[in-house]
Order: sequence, then C-alpha cells, then structure tokens
Amino acid sequence: MKKLLSPFKKNNLELKNHIVMAPLTRSRAIGNIPNELMAEYYAQRTGAGLIITEGTAPMADGLGYPRIPGIFTEDQVEGWKKITESVHQDGSKIFIQLMHTGRIAHVDNVPAGGQIFAPSSIKADGKMFTDTQGLQDHSTPKAFTTDDIKRTIEGHVKAAKNAMIAGFDGIELHGAHGYLTEQFFNPNSNQREDEYGGSIENRTRFALETIQAIAGSIGADKVGIRLSPFGFSENQPAYDEGEVHKTYQYLVKEINKIGIQYIHLSMQDAPEKTYRVIREIFSGTIIQCNGLTPKKALEALNGLADLVAFGRKFLANPDLVKRIELGAELNKPNPDTFYTSGSEGYIDYPTLAQKPV
Repeated sequence: MKKLLSPFKKNNLELKNHIVMAPLTRSRAIGNIPNELMAEYYAQRTGAGLIITEGTAPMADGLGYPRIPGIFTEDQVEGWKKITESVHQDGSKIFIQLMHTGRIAHVDNVPAGGQIFAPSSIKADGKMFTDTQGLQDHSTPKAFTTDDIKRTIEGHVKAAKNAMIAGFDGIELHGAHGYLTEQFFNPNSNQREDEYGGSIENRTRFALETIQAIAGSIGADKVGIRLSPFGFSENQPAYDEGEVHKTYQYLVKEINKIGIQYIHLSMQDAPEKTYRVIREIFSGTIIQCNGLTPKKALEALNGLADLVAFGRKFLANPDLVKRIELGAELNKPNPDTFYTSGSEGYIDYPTLAQKPV
C-alpha cells in the first residue's frame, strides 16, 4: 500500500497521498447553506490527500434535491469558508463539485420563483424526494433557450469565482450520472436542433464552453470534471455503444486542449477500450473511482490511474486512510441515514480510536 500513501505531485497539484474522497450527496445543508455540522464531517475525513465535496448547486435553478448546498450567495460562501479552513488545517486539498441537476429535480426543492431547466423538455421517469410532500414525480423541465444556456454558463463561472473566495483549491464540474452536463451528451435527453444538439460536437458544446469559461476565470489547473461513460444513471437511456465511445473520445480530446487539472472517471461498466483511449488522449491527472477496494485501488495506480477515489468507504470510515495503512476492518455504511438531516449516520461513525456504537 506504499504507493497509495505516498505523496503525489503533478501539474501544480501537490497532495499528501494518492487517496481522494469522492463526492457524496449527504443532504445536511439546511436552507442550502453549508453549516457547522458539515464542517465537522469534512474535518473528520482529512486523511484524504484530496477531498471533493458533495454536489453543490452553482445557481438556484440547479437545486434539484432537498438540502443540498449552493455557492451562489454570500451566506453560502461564508459557510464554505469554515469547511475549507478545517480541511486545510490538516494539510489536505479540497475541490468543490459544481452540480446542476437539470431535469433530475422537483420544483418544491427550488427556491420560490425558480424553474427546472434541461436541454429538452423531456420529463425524467422516477421520483424525487421533497421535504414538503415526500416522494413526488420529477418535474417537467423547461427546455433551455440559447440565452438560458449562456446564463447558465455564466452562473457556473460565478460559482467558480465564489469557490476561490471561499478558499477552495479548485472546482470539479459534474459531467456524470445523469445530471445537466451529461443530459446534453445523451441524444435521448438532448433532442435539440440548434448548435447544442444533434452531432457529437454540438452535444458536447455546453460542457466544453463551460470548462473553457471557468478555466479562463480561475485557471485551468484549478479545474476538473467528473465523467461516467456508459453509466446511464438517473434515467439516462443507453444509446449506441460506438456513439458513446466516439462522444467521450471527442470530448476528452477537446478537454485536453484546454489543459484542465484532472478527469475523474466513474467507469465501472465501461469497455476497456474507452478507458484506454481516454488515458491515451488526456495528459493531465486521471482519478479512478467506483467500487474500489484498497487492493483494487493499488492495481489502478499501477495501471492507468494517477489517483484513486473512495466514496461510501469514506462515508462510513472517517479514518479510512489510517485503516488502509493498518489493514484494519472497515465500518459498514448505513443507507437509512445517507440523506437524512441530522448528525446520526453522518459524524458518528467510529474511528479506530473509539469504541463502536
């Protein structure tokens, strides 16, 4: 496990080890404002060289879920400052994940007067939890106008600037798991007939324009993106395998020209050829995630990945890095408390130094 625990340095990113805490939605941001409870949660997990926050709305229209944080108001920026300070005190770095949920949303979770937007006005199947009426069907989104798209890109840039004010080391654009950016990629959820729909070049345009604008604002070395080729989650229907491969091949080629810091891959079900072409094209850092054990993580580092990320293992094990170092048994996560509003199942998982609850 020596390589996992050794320092990492590449392209102005220096980390105390090769271990990343993956983004995990936890729904503890009451009023969409980061709070003291969240600060304690992140401070507990600073064994990671890099922490990537839970999905955070860059603008009010992106608040699809209940109690997810934002970074578009002064109060939200001030709340995040406490979290970045606590993480930096232990020598870890922290990137904020900018997540606009697009059509995976319900109007009850959006501030009064807000709207649900998506590439096309196609309602997602399934339900969304709300604090007002429990589970409800997803809301039917309004299709973006080109002016709406420009406004949304500007909103992401403003959020990235706010992240720098809040003390983050960088931002990760959520381009995976069926949310807004990936909704543009998929021809089933993107049936536009303008410059943002149809061809691969058009369907990737929103992502590339957003990345370029953010990189131009805060620096390309402070930008990452999460991708999940062949993931097809959150009601994203599968489409032709060859088309998927070509889409991500083109996307990564263009991303590489911008020179961003990293690509964060969640690719459990992707063909090996897609992973390999991404590695061949992209000269920056690649983070591999999704179902890794410490042993598989080490194999990934000896293969095509530069860094490895753990999600639920970090959720249930605040001292995960110490447990990896010692080969200790891991706590099991409790799904019943993943998205509740209190401290139970959030900051009370025991460390090795504590007695199990």
